[in-house]
Amino acid sequence: MNVRGWLRSIVVGGCVLLLSAGAEARTYFVTISGLGGEPDYEQRFTATANDLDRILKTSGGDIRVVTLTGADATRIRVEETLQTVAREAKPDDDFVLVLIGHGSYDGSEYKFNLPGPDLAATELADLCNRIPAKRQLVVNTTSASGGSIAALSKPGRAVIAATKSGTEKNATVFARYWVEALRDPTADVNKNDTISALEAFQYATSKTAAFYDSQKRLATEHAVFEDTGKGDPVRAPSADTGEGLLLSNFALVRFGDAQKAFSDPAKRDLLAKKEELEQKIDSLKYQKAAMAEDDYKQQLTSALVDLARIQQELDK
Repeated sequence: MNVRGWLRSIVVGGCVLLLSAGAEARTYFVTISGLGGEPDYEQRFTATANDLDRILKTSGGDIRVVTLTGADATRIRVEETLQTVAREAKPDDDFVLVLIGHGSYDGSEYKFNLPGPDLAATELADLCNRIPAKRQLVVNTTSASGGSIAALSKPGRAVIAATKSGTEKNATVFARYWVEALRDPTADVNKNDTISALEAFQYATSKTAAFYDSQKRLATEHAVFEDTGKGDPVRAPSADTGEGLLLSNFALVRFGDAQKAFSDPAKRDLLAKKEELEQKIDSLKYQKAAMAEDDYKQQLTSALVDLARIQQELDK
C-alpha cells in the first residue's frame, strides 16, 4: 500500500483502527528508497525496497507496512507518513524505519538524499521522537550513514548504519543482505523460527564482507550499531556495555512454527510469553558479570524450565 492509500484507509476506517489498536501490540514498518541519481541506482534501490515490502507483508502478525519509492519518496511524503505513525502507534507497539539509497555528510551533519529537499538526521530524529512506540529500530543502509548515528540514538531506539562513519561515502551493498537475511532461515542462529534485528545485522555484515572479498576489493563500508542510547557505535554485542541487547530482543520476521503460532489467536499469547522468556534469558546473560553466581544460575534455570513448559504447550 502506498502512503496515500494508507492515509485514506485510516480516515475511512478510523473506528476500526481505534477499536483494534488496543487489542495487542503491532509493528509499524516504514521503508524509504531515496534518490538514486542514476538509473542503475534508482532501479537497485527500488527493487530492494519492494523486496523488503513483500517479505514483511507475508510475514504474518499484526503489522503495518508502508514503502515509499521513486517520486513518492519526497520529504513531504516521509514527514506525512511518520506523522501518521505518530498519531496511530501506541507505547507498546514497535516501530522500524529502513532507509535505502544515498546519504551525504559534510563533517557535521548527515542528510538522506531524496527527490527534492533532503532530510537531515536531526530532522528524522525529531520525527521519530514523536512516535510513542517505546521500542524503535532505525536501519540506515545508505552511504555515509555512520554520520547519522549520533543524532538518531536515544534510549529505547536501536540504530544500525551500513558505514562506521560519515566519511565512508561510496554506495553500499548492506541493504541487499539485510533484506536477504529476513528470508534466509540460516540467519536464525538460535533456531527459534524468528529473525531478530541482531541476527539480521550479523548476517548482513558477514555477507557484505564476503562480497568485497569475492570482488577482491577493499571494503568501503563497515556496518555498526548503537542500541543503548548512551554509547559509541560498535560492530559486535558486548555484555560489558549492554550493546546488542535491544537488537537481540527485537523480532523482525517469524517463519515456520513461530509464524503459525503468531497467526493463531489461541497460541499467540503463548508465543508472546515464550519470546518474553527468551528476552529474559538474553538479559541475564548480559547481567551475568554483575550478579552473584548462585543468583544467576537460579534465575537462568527457572527461566529455562518455564521456556520448556511454554514450548511444550506450543507444540501440542
